Amino acid sequence: MIKNLLRYFKSIHFTKAFLVAFAMAIPVFISIYFYDRLDIGFSMALGAILCAPSDVAGSLKHKFYGILASIILTFITTFLVGYFSAYFYMLIPVLIVLVFAISYISVFGFRASLVSLSGLLSLVLAFAQHSSETSNFEHSLFIALGGFWFLFLTILMQIMFPKVEVDSMFVQLLEKTSAFIKIRGKLLEESHNRTTLFEEIFKLQTEINELHETIRELIFEKRLSSGFSNRTRRQQLFFAKIMEIYELAISNTIDYDKLDGLFEKHSEIINEFRNLIFEISNRLDHISKVIVKAEKLNFHTNFKILLYNIENHINEYKFSVGLPKSREGTIFLLNYKAYQDKQISNLNDMARILNNYSKNDKIRGIKDAEQFITPQDYDFKKLKANFSFKSPIFRHSIRLTLTMLIGFIIGHVIEMQQPYWILLTIVVIMRPSYSLTKERTKHRVVGTLIGAAVGVGIVILTQNTIVYGIIAALSLIIGFSLVKQNYRNGAAFITLYVIFMYALITPNIITVIKFRVIDTLIGSTLAYMANYFFWPAWEAKNIKEFFANSIEALSEFLKEVDKLYHKKGEAPTTYSLARKEAFIQIGNLNAAYQRLVQEPKSKQKDSATVYELTNILNTFLSSLSSLGMYIRTNETGDAQKHFEIYVKHILFHLKKSMAILNNEDSKKSLESQELDRATRSYENYFQDLILERDKEIEEGLPITETMRSQLHETQLVSDQVKWLFNLSENLVKKVKGLKN
Repeated sequence: MIKNLLRYFKSIHFTKAFLVAFAMAIPVFISIYFYDRLDIGFSMALGAILCAPSDVAGSLKHKFYGILASIILTFITTFLVGYFSAYFYMLIPVLIVLVFAISYISVFGFRASLVSLSGLLSLVLAFAQHSSETSNFEHSLFIALGGFWFLFLTILMQIMFPKVEVDSMFVQLLEKTSAFIKIRGKLLEESHNRTTLFEEIFKLQTEINELHETIRELIFEKRLSSGFSNRTRRQQLFFAKIMEIYELAISNTIDYDKLDGLFEKHSEIINEFRNLIFEISNRLDHISKVIVKAEKLNFHTNFKILLYNIENHINEYKFSVGLPKSREGTIFLLNYKAYQDKQISNLNDMARILNNYSKNDKIRGIKDAEQFITPQDYDFKKLKANFSFKSPIFRHSIRLTLTMLIGFIIGHVIEMQQPYWILLTIVVIMRPSYSLTKERTKHRVVGTLIGAAVGVGIVILTQNTIVYGIIAALSLIIGFSLVKQNYRNGAAFITLYVIFMYALITPNIITVIKFRVIDTLIGSTLAYMANYFFWPAWEAKNIKEFFANSIEALSEFLKEVDKLYHKKGEAPTTYSLARKEAFIQIGNLNAAYQRLVQEPKSKQKDSATVYELTNILNTFLSSLSSLGMYIRTNETGDAQKHFEIYVKHILFHLKKSMAILNNEDSKKSLESQELDRATRSYENYFQDLILERDKEIEEGLPITETMRSQLHETQLVSDQVKWLFNLSENLVKKVKGLKN
């Protein structure tokens, strides 16, 4: 409990929340102490909090321009709303134009969507300005000044503590990767719960891919802006090791039905592998705690004991089942153990990097690292390209505009105490997709009710303004630190902050709590209903695009694996880029599937087929990564002609699936005789190797490294390409079902 609390206080979320609170408190203190006025400090504090959403993990350059854009947007929006607020009938069209334009900025990506959020929040909070001492223009200027103050503090913090944000991202990535690997271990034995586990994997892959993108931006762009320091090299090498562990975990593709059949009477072997995978997962957790200094680096593990147990079980299996019946299972177990050996090697490398984090020895950086950064596309042509009801962002902008207009009218018609609270609730809840809006609505309502209930209890117990002030300050920091990790709890603390801030300036606090709850319920209901009835962006209508992008990325990755198998040597940058794109697109597909299953059952068109397709493409990526990993990390022989035939047929099926998704002609086909010959060639070649080895066994000769390598390569490569071919065939069939 104490360790978790200390870790929370050390987290980047708490640090950033404290920075926001500090940025708000200092102007208020100076304004009151030196000028005996609250309004100036309040405006500057508002400017700081409005720019806070743009302070997300990323390079210093992107963070600077993101916050600067928020400052400019909040100044313009605050001034325009304040200027037209006295003219109700003119305010309506201004509100419509501003809400649509600001929300439409989100077409430029994630960081732009946060700038958009700052603009929308400033639009709503502009209605709260009622000071007679400060003009509208002065209020807008002070908001901009507060934004610049927050920008200064943010940049200063990143310069003074450059490790904090990077280390925080690494910790999150290690924890997610650890959880991913642990599920892989559970899949070995939980034969009746695999569908649920696969869905958990889909969700984790999405989160892991997002962290990969953020860390790439943080550590690769640092090389471009500030040179290639030893620390940057170490961070890149550490990141490369985590990536390799993640890829290895994905690459351990298994036909679980076949696994269950092979080792039904030898479950002890699978249990030992599960224990080893759990130990690998625990080791990643340990390394994450070392980074935040919650634990000291410990090199003692159970790996040697677990590996020794596995070797003994493999030998027992081989002799109890007997040759040749045990050969297939034994080769599988040896290959699977080889993967785990590589995982352990990567973990040991990470520990060594961590242990020598500040030493000045030479470390080679990642080749062409800057090419792995996803470029920020701010081309204004995107505005025109998305100006259509086909664009989810365009529909969201229209939907949000209409909902805000309805909320604004309701607030004025029924004369709420603070009608802008309705609009504020709409802004923070509504998202382009129904599922995200539904989830945030539930958490917002529950969080507000919890905060209100706690607030009432405290008011009943005490009427001490000092207590109210302390609770407000603590609630602000805790609320902001939790809002991205646990939105419900974050909403509860933010509600407490709002309640006790008003308690300091108004005696009738119970009335404030009542209206806060009512406004939140109205705003939440409007946001939820709008996403259901106003041009909803149901995932079933957009899922084809995610399938098409994933298939295209997998096709390019397969071509790169094919090239590598022929050319040998170190994997080129094009291979790594194709692999990265495949992981990203499958992650995007998994995220789309997660959103789809959270939508109303009536809107989940072809959900069973969508799940099967998602599973096929995830398995395809896993198998292809396994093949690529084997070719990269082992000495392989010449690529067989029958390998080429399989690749040609797999690529044909992928292309055919794309054509079906795009409603194009897909009647072309390849002759199956060629594939049959390739299959027989693989089988004959493998049988020749087995006969040769059987003769050696009869003669009492030990297996040579060459023979072992040929047996393993032939079985693994042939199994993978056959598996990929079967997956590509099933893909075509399922895509046809989706089309119908």
